[in-house]
Amino acid sequence: MHVFFDLDGTLTDPKEGFIACIRFALSKLNIEIESDTNFESYIGPPLQDTLRELCGNDATAKDAVLLYRERYSTTGLRENQIYDGISECLDQITGKAESIYVVTSKLAIIAERIIEQFKLSRYFKVVYGSNLDGSLSDKTELIDHVLRSEGISPRNAVMIGDRSFDIIGAKNNGLKTLGVLWGYGSKDELICAGADELCEHPNEIYDLIFT
Repeated sequence: MHVFFDLDGTLTDPKEGFIACIRFALSKLNIEIESDTNFESYIGPPLQDTLRELCGNDATAKDAVLLYRERYSTTGLRENQIYDGISECLDQITGKAESIYVVTSKLAIIAERIIEQFKLSRYFKVVYGSNLDGSLSDKTELIDHVLRSEGISPRNAVMIGDRSFDIIGAKNNGLKTLGVLWGYGSKDELICAGADELCEHPNEIYDLIFT
């Protein structure tokens, strides 16, 4: 079995850096936001989609993406935490899985730095993410790209993630899906998206995949 892991909300918690960078970008563009805005709901979808919604138009959103990345590449990526139990989970499935990948809508070059930051590189064959031009930010497109690039049959792969985008993208490509409940998607969101299994802690992942 080949194992695909989402990054934000699955392997690491990006909340602090994500929200700070969103606020930075919007402040620089003099865009006011409601005080009760639920920024956590925006963790997971492609960044361009989030900023288009918050900015109200594509042109401003493009400027906001650049400003977000300006802060994130120097500061925001360090405002991140690995979830308890992830290292132990990866230790457990390494050797049993045929290969393990990161499959994230986040920029690939940033995702690689985060994985290196937490000394997780040894677990993953490749870190797959989006490109600077926004391509491969859609999970359906990205997972298809991974399957084709690696020559993996979808019947022999599982996608692990915390949001509906992970589950739907995997289902559209014929993969088994595992929704995690420690991230930013609710149980109802994951069930409605069609997750095959749900888990509450990383120590459950091995058994749900391999037993």
